[in-house]
Amino acid sequence: MRVVDGKGGLLVAVRRLSQWPARGSGCHSSHAEVVTGSTAWLGRGLACVCAQRREIDGRLLLNLTPSQEECLRRLQSRIVEALWALWYYAYPGVELHGLISNQWKEMGWQGKDPSTDFRGGGFISLENLLFFAKTYPKSFHALLRKQEGVRAMWEYPFSVAGVNITFMLIQMFDLQAGRPRSMVGAIFLKLLLENERAFDMLYCITFKMMDQQWLAMHASYMDFNLVMKSTRRQLERELLLEDTQRIEDMPSYRLLKR
Repeated sequence: MRVVDGKGGLLVAVRRLSQWPARGSGCHSSHAEVVTGSTAWLGRGLACVCAQRREIDGRLLLNLTPSQEECLRRLQSRIVEALWALWYYAYPGVELHGLISNQWKEMGWQGKDPSTDFRGGGFISLENLLFFAKTYPKSFHALLRKQEGVRAMWEYPFSVAGVNITFMLIQMFDLQAGRPRSMVGAIFLKLLLENERAFDMLYCITFKMMDQQWLAMHASYMDFNLVMKSTRRQLERELLLEDTQRIEDMPSYRLLKR
């Protein structure tokens, strides 16, 4: 369902009905470099991570070198491949009619072009969803289909919620600051040194944790931000436990099912 508020803002709710560039290419990137954007409010209930719009000077002309054009093509290709893979893991056996399709709304994207939702969280938000689908398929599909607990009439959009979780983790761990500025950020760095997929794994744990909070709070669409705040507090508490030396030591790790 789409509702336009009095200020022209878009409110979205979901109603429940029952490889890297080759060497020498001159193109270098990392996950941290593609994480940009800030939180824009879509109504009082659900905050969607969206890239801030900037006024572009009409006089600005960008002349790309052949190497830069190749870098852009490679990045676009990675995004396209990741989107096809995400659909395959989410709906095996169901044909996707195109990257621009109303089918994406079934997964909880706001429109028929998912790239307009994940761009604010960066490409890493798409990679997080794909990692979740591939590594913990049982948990992924349980969340996608809202299979656990007594669900609300107006549920959170699955994919948009995932983008929000990515952005929340980026903020929590000070990834945009270059170095940790908090104890939680320092603990994450320690976990990352021990496991290079620490961010992806924490993303999966946090998604499950968020859904548990959603059910415990008997939340509905307009409560999403409160649920996210509660989820963040729980995640911080678990990371700060003395017994948490590895991600597997976190109490909520047991929520994940392969």
